[in-house]
Amino acid sequence: QVQLVESGGGLVQAGGSLRLSCAASRRTLSRYTKGWFRQAPGKEREFVAAISSSGDSTFYADSVRGRFTISRDNAMNTMYLQMNSLKPEDTANYFCAAQGSGSIYNPNHYDYWGQGTQVTVSS
Repeated sequence: QVQLVESGGGLVQAGGSLRLSCAASRRTLSRYTKGWFRQAPGKEREFVAAISSSGDSTFYADSVRGRFTISRDNAMNTMYLQMNSLKPEDTANYFCAAQGSGSIYNPNHYDYWGQGTQVTVSS
């Protein structure tokens, strides 16, 4: 059974940084495009960032571009999200996901999901 497990969330002050990790249980997921999504209470799940299987291509939501960096280490079956200059509006539950094909921006096109890690940014 494929599993994705997020870690690294927590409470941080505005302007601070956090690094999220997403560990995959199967090496086969190294062939998948992977992404980060977030969901705040009462809101829909929204795209944050995505990275191609090779790591050569990255994509970001306008709201995080220049502050967040997505990366992956296929040898370690792990993906990361470095979050800098955090804002209170970044507060949400962050999910990692993997897809074989489809739109990277659409959560319905992802095949596997983690359980999420909470990020809270205080003002």
